[in-house]
Amino acid sequence: MTTETATLSDKQIATDLVDRMPDSATLDEIGEELAIANAIRAGIADADAGSVHTHEEVVRRSASWITQ
Repeated sequence: MTTETATLSDKQIATDLVDRMPDSATLDEIGEELAIANAIRAGIADADAGSVHTHEEVVRRSASWITQ
């Protein structure tokens, strides 16, 4: 996703994504691409809102999940 994509509507993103896929793309493949684009857009929105953690914080938090 480019910075230009952030200003496009969801429909414009979906249309562009589908247009760039081969004619042989299945509905499952199209759905997967749309899901990925949606997840990326949600991640960008989270980052813009400051709802993210540094790598170091994630490592620190996840260390407690590991049992030995």
